[in-house]
Amino acid sequence: MGKSGPKAAAKKTSSLRIISGDWRGRRLQFTPTSGLRPTGDRMRETLFNWLQFSIAGRRCLDLFAGSGALGLEALSRGAACCDFIELQPQAARQIQMHLNTLKVPSSRAQVHQKNALAWLQQVPVSSVDVVFLDPPFHQDLLAPSLQGLIQAACLAPQAWIYIEQEAQAPLPQVPSHWRLLKQARSQEVQALLYQVVDTL
Repeated sequence: MGKSGPKAAAKKTSSLRIISGDWRGRRLQFTPTSGLRPTGDRMRETLFNWLQFSIAGRRCLDLFAGSGALGLEALSRGAACCDFIELQPQAARQIQMHLNTLKVPSSRAQVHQKNALAWLQQVPVSSVDVVFLDPPFHQDLLAPSLQGLIQAACLAPQAWIYIEQEAQAPLPQVPSHWRLLKQARSQEVQALLYQVVDTL
């Protein structure tokens, strides 16, 4: 018997479209979970236009991965590997399902169902080339995430750090050796791309 009412509505599925690369045009179905805010197609296309010559062969880290949109797009465009960090069990399972659907070997992608700040305290990877940092809005997670990333000392020389935050938020406090390369804004989101230009 079919279900109706609020419970059925809660199980409504959405789709994630891979914009370019090996899986260009592929649509992956996912069930939205509480607080999940996938990076929109337009902002995602802007980001990867910024990184178009810098993503192939790179090691990526997708913190607060959510739907996995950013890490999956990076893998499609030739990133060597990506670690997805996502606290919500359902969202983490769905990322793994997407990776299975796309036949991505575990050597290229790992899903860690864990709090991002806790994971950064025990980060098992080094020399991360590209970080996608898109924490839930209005939860004051960006500053501690940046601090955790810095303390983890896992960034490769000249690494890129992509940040999404509320549209009207001030620029985050970052180390003096991070240079702001690109900036874009929509009605709800501000996107920032930094690059490490020197080591401490």
